[in-house]
Amino acid sequence: MKYILYTLTFILLTSCKNSNKNNASHDEVLKQVQQDNKKFPKLEPNRYNVAFLIMEGTYNTELTAPYDIFQHTIYREGIKAMNVFTVANTDDPITTFEGMRILPDFNYVTDSLPKIDILVVPSAEHHLDSDLEDEIMLNFVKEIDKNALFVTSHCDGAFVLAKAGLLEQSVSTTFPSDINQMKEMFPTLDIRKDVLFVHDGKYITSAGGAKSFEAALYLCEYLYGKSIAQSLAAGLVIDWDLEKVPHLLIK
Repeated sequence: MKYILYTLTFILLTSCKNSNKNNASHDEVLKQVQQDNKKFPKLEPNRYNVAFLIMEGTYNTELTAPYDIFQHTIYREGIKAMNVFTVANTDDPITTFEGMRILPDFNYVTDSLPKIDILVVPSAEHHLDSDLEDEIMLNFVKEIDKNALFVTSHCDGAFVLAKAGLLEQSVSTTFPSDINQMKEMFPTLDIRKDVLFVHDGKYITSAGGAKSFEAALYLCEYLYGKSIAQSLAAGLVIDWDLEKVPHLLIK
């Protein structure tokens, strides 16, 4: 009797192990099928590729303000317009701080990425704490920085650039009420207040919020000239005059 019980137990355990293996195999196959069938955005040639780094808790305005400005460049003639797309560490929808659900265009962990000319880091809920411990995300930022023409941040996105070591030789700014905290966290950095954005080399850091529009318009004026920037601003009913915007251009 005892022998029969041992035999039945062995059969059940073996069956469970095989079932778990089959389930794991099934999940892997399903994931591969989903990956193979994933639809990526069409990126037009001869444009700047602009990637927006999104994650759980991304703030709407710091994402949508520059996204709107840059996307509208495709409606202007005679310029090298921008392909805009989002990148995240997942294929699943991310939920912004305000509750908007966004399906990322690219997964920077698993997908083959296009060349990124401009990286935009909008602020997110945990950019002052747990996000700064995400080594995979920080390494992605470092890697893109090697070849990007510009790396920009809005609001507390500057903390990500600082943690990645990108701002060591640059002047920067961040959300006004977080400037002191950024100085305490990164005491060697030159962080300025009383400006809406700072442009130092390839890095543009902004105060964020609705002023993210200004930082994005500035980059467009830098790339395309004043008339194009004013045209983009008019299309979004923004009164744009760079001379009236408190900012700092270092080099």
